[in-house]
Amino acid sequence: MATIPTQIRIEEELKKQAVELFGQLGMDLSGAMNIFLKQCVLRGGLPFNVELPKYKPEVLEAMAEAKRISKDPNTKKYSSFSEALEDMDL
Repeated sequence: MATIPTQIRIEEELKKQAVELFGQLGMDLSGAMNIFLKQCVLRGGLPFNVELPKYKPEVLEAMAEAKRISKDPNTKKYSSFSEALEDMDL
């Protein structure tokens, strides 16, 4: 199938992050855009829900940080809340 050059405007940092992500998935930005557009056509709309987040950005950032910390093997683990409190200088 023939392809045609298409130009779109993307925020520089967003493009950088997307190119890195798609590279890890073994595809380039053009391939990812083709998949996205094909899914839009097949579904007759966007292939995902477009909605406002249920949480404030600060809450989402805190949740992501907590997830990163919980997966960090260097993070000290506690067997109880009281053990954690003892470790704090209260």
